[in-house]
Amino acid sequence: MSAEKNHSTEQSDIIERLVSIRRVAKVVKGGRRFSFSSLVIVGDAKGRVGYGTGGGVEVMEAKKKANDSAKKSMVRIPLREGRTLHHDVVGHFGSAKVIVRSAPAGTGIIAGGALRAVFECLGISDVVVKSVGTSNPHNMVKACFDAFEKINSPRQVADKRGKKIGDIIGRREANTKDIENDKQEDN
Repeated sequence: MSAEKNHSTEQSDIIERLVSIRRVAKVVKGGRRFSFSSLVIVGDAKGRVGYGTGGGVEVMEAKKKANDSAKKSMVRIPLREGRTLHHDVVGHFGSAKVIVRSAPAGTGIIAGGALRAVFECLGISDVVVKSVGTSNPHNMVKACFDAFEKINSPRQVADKRGKKIGDIIGRREANTKDIENDKQEDN
């Protein structure tokens, strides 16, 4: 009984965003057969996000299939202070290139189209995103998820290098202070 309650509360916490819906046609002997394809982003606003595509004869059918696919493909992304990414990263898919940059507090989500939905569902509040190349939402989302695969938390970096987390985070904070000091000297 408690497992069912946990499952239902997990499902209710998930945010769903319909990014794209298209009418597609298949040419057959008697003319055209129309159906719909959709792209949906889901997330829990706490570091988990997924995307899915679906198709069907009706819009609701396509949306439901995409929604189910997105929930199955959810991945966890390490966040810094629960509001931004740990470091800048670039993702590619086909001719789509997405540059994702961490940002200071108060910046907001500076992203357009499909990528804004990804970061809203992920729960990031401060990020700057630039998409280069195609504006196709499917390819931009796939490039964004390619970028997510390249993100490492300080814990992962420390484990890989055989160091302590404090050494990794301390170095990042020292670099931030050096940059701020350089800016003050320029003024």
